[in-house]
Amino acid sequence: MANIKMFGLAAVLTLACAPANLWSQQNAALSPAAASTHAAAPAAAASSDDRPALEHRNPRYQVQRDDILTITFALSPELDQTVTIQPDGYVTLMNVGSVFVQGMTVPQVVDAIKKAYSGTLHDPIVDVDLKDFQKPFFVALGQVGKPGQYDLRYDLTLTEAIALAGGFGAGAKTQVFLYHRVGNEWVEAKEMNVKQILQGKNVNEDAHIQPGDMIFVPEKFITKFRKYVPYNLGTGYYPGVY
Repeated sequence: MANIKMFGLAAVLTLACAPANLWSQQNAALSPAAASTHAAAPAAAASSDDRPALEHRNPRYQVQRDDILTITFALSPELDQTVTIQPDGYVTLMNVGSVFVQGMTVPQVVDAIKKAYSGTLHDPIVDVDLKDFQKPFFVALGQVGKPGQYDLRYDLTLTEAIALAGGFGAGAKTQVFLYHRVGNEWVEAKEMNVKQILQGKNVNEDAHIQPGDMIFVPEKFITKFRKYVPYNLGTGYYPGVY
């Protein structure tokens, strides 16, 4: 059975074997609209910001660096273009210059492009398609046969993902931790009893892997962990157990 506990927010475990950019795909920056809303929140509400927010059901994909967008104008086909999101989050649009789009959903990108062309086109009809984008993935670390990042091309359970990563290593325990992002700065940690699942018990608790999830198989049995762990990009610290 999955075991979840809540502890104080005192420390995080550094997982030195995990490069910091492995989770960058799922760590999209706030969209400009969300960022302005967050900045405008009164100081009295700041205390609520230190708690994990509820996840949105069926969240829309947020465009990232190196994504390729195909932009078409129904009434002005001479402006049709294909652009790549630059490392700084901008795209360069024909006749209007740079527009920041990183972290936006496709409908938000459409609105941003319409606004950019509002000075030259009257109520333009714009369509944006994702021609190429960052593929979903998961990360397996610790005592697995082949630690690393793996494409999440189809629906996988936790045990299937471990098998894909080479199975358990020689020094592995059947204790497994599954980390899943629940907010911009929060990650949920679940302890999974894989031994029971492999023995045919509680097989319905074989969790389904979500894009950006991290699987950690410790070498030593860990008795304390936190349900929600703060995670800050760029610090070199990873959500973990203690």
